[in-house]
Amino acid sequence: MGMKQVIKNLDAFPRTEDHLLQKTQSGALVSIIGLIIMATLFLHELGYYLTTYTVHQMSVDLKRGETLPIHINMTFPSLPCDVLSVDAIDMSGKHEVDLDTNIWKLRLNSYGQIIGTEYISDLVEKGHEHDHNTHKHDDGKDHHEHSEQKVHLQTFDEATENTIKKVKEALKNGEGCRVYGVLDVQRVAGNFHISVHGLNIYVAQMIFDAGKNVNVSHVIHDLSFGPKYPGIHNPLDETSRILHDASGTFKYYIKIVPTEYRYISKEVLPTNQFSVTEYFSPITSQFDRTWPAVYFLYDLSPITVTIKEERRCFLHFITRLCAVLGGTFAVTGMLDRWMYRLVEAATKPKTKK
Repeated sequence: MGMKQVIKNLDAFPRTEDHLLQKTQSGALVSIIGLIIMATLFLHELGYYLTTYTVHQMSVDLKRGETLPIHINMTFPSLPCDVLSVDAIDMSGKHEVDLDTNIWKLRLNSYGQIIGTEYISDLVEKGHEHDHNTHKHDDGKDHHEHSEQKVHLQTFDEATENTIKKVKEALKNGEGCRVYGVLDVQRVAGNFHISVHGLNIYVAQMIFDAGKNVNVSHVIHDLSFGPKYPGIHNPLDETSRILHDASGTFKYYIKIVPTEYRYISKEVLPTNQFSVTEYFSPITSQFDRTWPAVYFLYDLSPITVTIKEERRCFLHFITRLCAVLGGTFAVTGMLDRWMYRLVEAATKPKTKK
């Protein structure tokens, strides 16, 4: 046996004689079905290869000296903008009252429609900042101070009295307020809260008489600690807490997890995820000296989560493609032979004995 014959014996694809080739309708049908299946599987595998997937990694958070952006978008349907303030304090001792640099307020009517887009400042005046601080940290005053309040109220200027009338009118008309913007705080544990603490305490008592009459019902449209990335879920988005004939303080305890999202293009998006638990403390007595508020108390995790977009290996794609297309071709070939034999057996004339 010569070398050429040995090589021919290794041929895994022997040629069929021309006279043995026969085209049938059943074979054409099976071929069309096989082509459709192979095209479908090819497109599926191509889409699977082009689609990215994410890999999660964890490491110790080494960031220092950076700020933490807090995105706020909330509606208070029962409190006018004139009485709302946003205060922030962190563990470093930095305390910012009535933040207005990046926070805006929209006046809303009783139907939730915007009736004013201008920024509306609180009733706190520069000359009365010390009164605001007293209101911020004191829960209330004793009943025997009622006479002192009356004496103090007599010293209100005309502008303040007009503002009090304006706020009472807004409360009567059912005005609300939408608070939105970004807080840039230090990257340490702390809290921020939205309340009527920005009011001079005597002004607050003139308007509400007591904390029990302050309705801090709210809807959180968006609360996040950085830009959003694909697949993120902020648990407080579209949260609604509406009070009826009641009042109290809402506290949201938030655990922030620093996160980096790395796109397939190698672009890095620094942001944060968070989990939350909440607690509501009702005011049950008319003489309760606390003033309702909505607190967000946050702390940062020492672990950073890195989410990386990755694409599947091209060789892996070719391997799966060969397996899918080759398997489909083999199965349709077997199906064609079975159908041919079945048709042949059914149409073959029976021999008479």
